Amino acid sequence: MTTTADTAAPRKVDDATYTAVAQFLAHEARLLDEGREQDWFELLDDDLLYTVPARQSTEPRSKEIDRSAWRIRDTKAHVRTRIARQNTGHAYSEVPPSRTMRLVGSIEVVATDDPGVVAAHSSLLLYRQRGIDVHFDLIPCRRNDRIRLTDAGPRLLEREVILTETSLKTANLGVFL
Repeated sequence: MTTTADTAAPRKVDDATYTAVAQFLAHEARLLDEGREQDWFELLDDDLLYTVPARQSTEPRSKEIDRSAWRIRDTKAHVRTRIARQNTGHAYSEVPPSRTMRLVGSIEVVATDDPGVVAAHSSLLLYRQRGIDVHFDLIPCRRNDRIRLTDAGPRLLEREVILTETSLKTANLGVFL
C-alpha cells in the first residue's frame, strides 16, 4: 500500500468526498462497537485486503514496519470466517464478547491514481473490556485505508493497521481495528 508519506504532494479531495469518507469511518466504528459485525461486513469491498504488519522496535523508524511479516492478513473471505466463528460461542478470545469504544480521528483523505478510490489515513484508539474484569486494553494505531467510492456508498477496499506498540499488552486481537 502506498501512503501519502511516499509522495511529495498529496492531492486533496473535495469537501463532499472528505465528509463521505469521514462519515463512513465513524459509521463502521459504531457498527463494530455495537457488535454489528455482519452489518460492518456489508461495507467491505469484495477485493478487501485487511492487514496488520509486524513492527520491530529495534529498527530505525524508516524500517520498523515489516510488510513481509503479518499479525493479520485477511481477505474478505477470511473476515467472513472470523465473523462466523465469533457467532458460534466457541471463539474463546471473544467469550464473553468485548465491549469496545473506537475513537477515530486525525482523518486525512487524498486522491489516488484510481478515480474511484481514495486513500484515507486515520488514528484509532480502541478501548476494550471484557466480562466483569476491571482490566481494560487501550490499543492505539494508525490506519492506512483505500476506500472505493460506489453508487451504494463507500466500501473498504484495503486497510493496513500500524500498531503503535511492538509488544501487545492485549491477550489477543479478536476484534477488528
